[in-house]
Amino acid sequence: MTAVVSASEGKAGAERSFLEVWIITIGHSLTHWYPATFYVLLPLIGAEMGLSYGQIGMILTAQYIAGAISNLPGGILVDSVGRKGLLMAASLFWIGVPYFIMGYSDAYWVLLVCSALIGVGNNLWHPTAIPWLGRRYPERKGLVMAYHGMGGNVGDALAPLAAGALLTTFAWMTWRDVVVMNIVPGVVMAVAILWFLGKLTAEPNPAKARPQQKSMGEVMKALPDLFRNKTLIFLSSSSAFRSMTQNGIMAFLPLYLAKELGYNPWWVGLCMFLLQAAGFVAAPIAGHLSDKIGRRNVIMSSMVMTGLVLAMMFFAGGTSLFVMFVALLGFFLFAIRPVLQAWLLDATPKDMGGSAIGAMFGIQAVGSAIGPFFCGMIADKWGLLATFWFLAFTIIIANLLVFFMPQTPAQEKAA
Repeated sequence: MTAVVSASEGKAGAERSFLEVWIITIGHSLTHWYPATFYVLLPLIGAEMGLSYGQIGMILTAQYIAGAISNLPGGILVDSVGRKGLLMAASLFWIGVPYFIMGYSDAYWVLLVCSALIGVGNNLWHPTAIPWLGRRYPERKGLVMAYHGMGGNVGDALAPLAAGALLTTFAWMTWRDVVVMNIVPGVVMAVAILWFLGKLTAEPNPAKARPQQKSMGEVMKALPDLFRNKTLIFLSSSSAFRSMTQNGIMAFLPLYLAKELGYNPWWVGLCMFLLQAAGFVAAPIAGHLSDKIGRRNVIMSSMVMTGLVLAMMFFAGGTSLFVMFVALLGFFLFAIRPVLQAWLLDATPKDMGGSAIGAMFGIQAVGSAIGPFFCGMIADKWGLLATFWFLAFTIIIANLLVFFMPQTPAQEKAA
């Protein structure tokens, strides 16, 4: 029976239209649009409120600490609740509203609280969307995860460009106006997802092609076995160091460009666009290759190149080459994100996908929280450029964890 179901799912995944992938991908782009806009606004917020680099880093650290605490509970909730469209729509609302509140506050503690709320809301999206897509397209996980990741890259790329253009073009506009305007696309997309996925789940669908829904009690009983999975532990740990690198860059690259190189918001937004646009190009290439030649080979190659490019950025600081290396960094850094997710779904039970992704993102959020905080401390003591040496070290650790991860018999056969 299992073989019949797997064959049915594989055939369905190969033949199914990618329309639902694009709908979920657009929603994913908006979950990244909000924080990507905020990264460009951080120099302006810090200047208006008189914040140190450490205090700026702490705003993002609060978000990722909340994420680390709430990710696994979010994944458990996803595995025990059937209404995936409702969860994804709720995630978009939950992420957008705190940014809206920030636009009307002058208190630093409100920024910290809102940032933490965003970290909680964001955790509903990935444990819901990623396993859902993996089950719908079982034979093309790497490519589908790449398309979903590209949505994040689009949001990360266009948001800083749009924010920089608005602030530069309209002299009357402040960072507060930008965060308030941001809530509109999120509300529109949340309604679209509710309508589309509600229609999709109402269509006839063979019961055998869909995993049986677990109860909350069944999910809790299955957790100990899930956490004994070595692939989950190693991949999540590697992802934590990769996220430490990514979020340190996203937070402090705009500060370096604005403070050290004197770029205006438009040029800062353009550089952040280049970082994400390169990742947009790399994601489908990496995803497709991982389906063909193996996840480990793609991840190792990308992480090695990421470390080298970060080191080159240090030596190119203050020159025009620095911007070129920013684009190269995006190509290699963001390529592996969907590959890690596809590898994790390969190695964990289908009906525990939400919990597995929640666990990965929870551990990953620890790295995301530590990254901006340590980068802020380093920048205050040794200067902004020194943060890139620290980030080069973190990506080396991430690479070593993948290198030493034991392979399962199935992975050895595939290799």
